[in-house]
Amino acid sequence: MSSINPASFINFKAFTPDKIQSLYLQFLQNFPIAVQPFVSIIFAILIIYSVYRIIKQDFIFIIALAILVPTSVPVMKSIWFGLVDFIKFLFSLK
Repeated sequence: MSSINPASFINFKAFTPDKIQSLYLQFLQNFPIAVQPFVSIIFAILIIYSVYRIIKQDFIFIIALAILVPTSVPVMKSIWFGLVDFIKFLFSLK
């Protein structure tokens, strides 16, 4: 019996920032223009809340990862800056 790698079913190359941005803009087009800023704010709040919950639950693991694996620090910075840029993008929509 062979083991199946779940990651082999997902095409990670399809999740580029441009693709995610275009999907988000398509999602926003479903709402009236007057409501779109509120949808963006609610979406940003949900993202911040979910990141907070992850950090709250796995805070010790994140600290251990940053201490034990020095190469994880640039990766974590990259993820953080990407998240901040995405939230800035959400608030910059008109």
